[in-house]
Amino acid sequence: MNADASTAVRPAAIELVSLSKRYGDAKPAVDGINLRIASGSYCCLLGPSGCGKSTTLRMIAGHESVSSGDVLLENRNITDLPAAARGTAMMFQSFALFPHLSALDNVAFSLKMKGVAKAERHARAQELLARVAMGALAQRKPAELSGGQQQRVALARALITQPKALLLDEPLSALDPFLRIQMRAELRRWQQELGLTFIHVTHSQEEAMALADTMVVMNHGVIEQQGSPHEIYNRPVNEFVARFMGGHNVIETPAGKVGVRTDQTLIARAGAPEIAGLPGMPALVTDVEYQGTYVLLGLRKPGASQAVVSTAEFSVMLSEARFAATPFAVGDEVQLAWTPESAHPLQS
Repeated sequence: MNADASTAVRPAAIELVSLSKRYGDAKPAVDGINLRIASGSYCCLLGPSGCGKSTTLRMIAGHESVSSGDVLLENRNITDLPAAARGTAMMFQSFALFPHLSALDNVAFSLKMKGVAKAERHARAQELLARVAMGALAQRKPAELSGGQQQRVALARALITQPKALLLDEPLSALDPFLRIQMRAELRRWQQELGLTFIHVTHSQEEAMALADTMVVMNHGVIEQQGSPHEIYNRPVNEFVARFMGGHNVIETPAGKVGVRTDQTLIARAGAPEIAGLPGMPALVTDVEYQGTYVLLGLRKPGASQAVVSTAEFSVMLSEARFAATPFAVGDEVQLAWTPESAHPLQS
């Protein structure tokens, strides 16, 4: 069975049906979205601030009431159930650990509230802490743990309720860049080992592409595009997705706007034979940024003044070797070009 067929028959762990959230008479924060998240998959909701991604997550969790529509978990309507009765668990951005409790008691807390005996809840908590490589630090309090260690405790605490879906609200944003990369690898490994459905809210395109089976790009309360990271990065459906995901030039052509990846946009001196016969346009180099393995060139149309254009209109990514062979400098007049197969139309 091919991958597409396999994905098609996977049941939905979470299904959102015409889900909306309104606050008074303002424009809906979430506006009638429909989404099916496959069981055992890693789904990332992303978009700019205010796009509705966190509100969507909170409605799934039961921390935010639904204005209209439904939330289904494994075909069970959980729209009106309290958070504790839904079968989901949530990891917050701040981790929300109790500072006066040990890691062990933080993890066991929900079982304590359910009346589970101390010996049993501690045994289960210790088992989960061991699973996330925190067994030896079970007696430490949050202040005695690093950010990454606190995240492991928060994950164990969420898992002790045996949820059908784990909801993560920007869980990596408080970590430093190096630890963020390390912890996202661990999140992905845990998700695969546990076989749980993870729904992760982030504003980071890089984070979503590294983690997700399915990316859902939101804007102004609606879903602009959903699909695999490869599909969304290579075939953004419209100008918003192309610009938000980055790595693309949005270019006006007689047939309408097209998207061309920055690493597939060609640059040469005017009249160079390598771009002869290809669609293109003149440009001026405005920025040259050395990034180690590649050099990023910023460009603008020749007629636009620097005072008007504060940021580059276009970008071209060149390998370090390619730039060394044919260097460009700020102020150079160049020609941008692209092959027909590297350009794809963008919906208006």
